[in-house]
Amino acid sequence: MAAYVISELEVRDTTAIETYRALAAKSIAQYGGRYLMRGGAASVVEGGPPPKSIVVVEFPSMTRLREWYASAEYAEALKVRRKALERRLIFVEGVAPG
Repeated sequence: MAAYVISELEVRDTTAIETYRALAAKSIAQYGGRYLMRGGAASVVEGGPPPKSIVVVEFPSMTRLREWYASAEYAEALKVRRKALERRLIFVEGVAPG
């Protein structure tokens, strides 16, 4: 069953974010992930503060998602992440088809 990474982020450093994005995208692809949303326009319809930039990535399974997050490939992106952006990161299991 598919699993999703939902990231709500705010860019801190425009140069570092480009490095982070390139490293993250490469590692995501290596683990079978694909971007469903990547910072498109968003608006709040109910509750809460205005949205920050939202990114949603789909992985084939929660196991694969967790392997990606703990991987040496993604560790390279994480080295840049603190400088590049502030975020809230959420892992969510999808629902079974049918």
